[in-house]
Amino acid sequence: AGGGGMNPARLPAALVPRAEPLRLSLQAAADRMQDSLIGGAYSAIAREAGDGAAALFLPDGRLLAQARSLPLLLGSLIPAVAAVLARFPAVSMREGDGYLLNDPFAGGTHLPDLTLIRPVFLGGELIGFAAASLHHQDVGGITPGSIPPHATSIFQEGLRIPPMPSHRNGLLDPQLEALLAANSRTPDLLLGDLSSQWSATSLGSRELQQLALREGAHFPALCDALIAQADILTRQALLAAPDGTGRWEDALDSDGVGADPVPIRVTVEKRGDRLRIDFTGSSPQTRGPVNAAPAAVLSAALYFMRSLAPDAPNNAGCLAALDLVLPEASVVNPHWPAAVNARTGTVKLACNAIIGAWSAIAPETAAAANAGVAAVIAFAGTGPDGRSFALTEVVASGAGGHAGGDGTGGISTDVSNARNTPVEIVEARTPIRIEGYGLAAGSGGAGRHRGGDGLRRIYCLTGGSGTVSYRGERHRQAARGAAGGAPGALSLAWIERADGRIETLGAKAQFEWRAGDRLHVETAGAGGWGQPEGRQATATSEGD
Repeated sequence: AGGGGMNPARLPAALVPRAEPLRLSLQAAADRMQDSLIGGAYSAIAREAGDGAAALFLPDGRLLAQARSLPLLLGSLIPAVAAVLARFPAVSMREGDGYLLNDPFAGGTHLPDLTLIRPVFLGGELIGFAAASLHHQDVGGITPGSIPPHATSIFQEGLRIPPMPSHRNGLLDPQLEALLAANSRTPDLLLGDLSSQWSATSLGSRELQQLALREGAHFPALCDALIAQADILTRQALLAAPDGTGRWEDALDSDGVGADPVPIRVTVEKRGDRLRIDFTGSSPQTRGPVNAAPAAVLSAALYFMRSLAPDAPNNAGCLAALDLVLPEASVVNPHWPAAVNARTGTVKLACNAIIGAWSAIAPETAAAANAGVAAVIAFAGTGPDGRSFALTEVVASGAGGHAGGDGTGGISTDVSNARNTPVEIVEARTPIRIEGYGLAAGSGGAGRHRGGDGLRRIYCLTGGSGTVSYRGERHRQAARGAAGGAPGALSLAWIERADGRIETLGAKAQFEWRAGDRLHVETAGAGGWGQPEGRQATATSEGD
């Protein structure tokens, strides 16, 4: 992965003062796209949780600017744009065109994430692309919400869309619209969210045109300079760190079908101004749906590379110094037709593994493992009034303790930056009452600096009946501590039936429930840092 461009020092002296204002303007444009995308969405997973991402690209597919939003989707936009360009030459594109995809084997991640890409023109010349990805409530498959925890094939997960034209002259193709609606249990939400994606790319298109007009003929050179600047700053950060090799191993609880753990292994090798991240030794691709397509794993690598030089421009230059190795037919690079809907836990543990391996090279950055959980729960069914309901939410966990202090509890970490869905939204859109919500007190690992606590939620179905798909992690494999700190507590989930019976759930589960049944979820705590006896009595784990 990488980006090219000219050295900023080669810019004519008169242009150098214009580079930084352009960088800020591009970042602001991408952030405004993100605000438009989430603000205009219909489904709760998008509008409330913020499960979407927006970015701007150059005509050759290089990332120019991305919103400060959800790293899990931001990194995956890069392969999506590349997949569109590979199938549709730029010379065939016209103003008002749009392209849609979700195929994990052609630039996508998992099927609920639809990516819309719009070419941007100025004076008849292609000057870039505006792209927006959004998690949709339902795109078909064997379970409502399109995240079947026991899927064994991509064909069970929903409608698979290879890169294809979606819009012409600014209008959604009516035949594609009919196809999408026919394959979703919530067609109104799908089409509404897709319209929000088009609006976001329209805004991005206008802003990119305005910036190109403002900079005139110097616009391409300034964009190249910003990408080169990100490359240089990232390499400088690498040069400041010692050469070395670090390794880390973690494991998913299971693949959702079998009972065996799924190992994630990474070797990080730093030499001079280059970094190699190698997942050789990780599990072969699994029968269950925890496989992660390369576009998804790239998100973890991009997150880490951005962390090396956070002040660098947020573009393709951050990846130029990276060699990313994803073994074929592995859990981080599966072959078709692998199931992939539960890839979030895999990518989160992969990101944790990269950070852990890097700490062996740069010990001053060491921290205990984040909890590594973003539990995804899809609710669907029929309420007491006979009306159907559907809602998907993400439940966060905790951040690892570190040398500077306690980890924060109840927060999305690393590649996941989704918001917790407000209680009021859940109760307004479904016949579900939230009977408990707060930190899972004491779940963070003990240490001089405690790990952040996970979250607890109690859901009661007040009427009707329905189906729940639960996709969690860390039910068996705890987040480890560092520097003598203790591991975090495990995740827990169980059903309390209306008659008092208790049914314990594993990390991947699907079940039916009826009025009076309760779902209890407690996400894992993060690891603690340092020997617990060195802890100050006044410290807390909540991060307040």
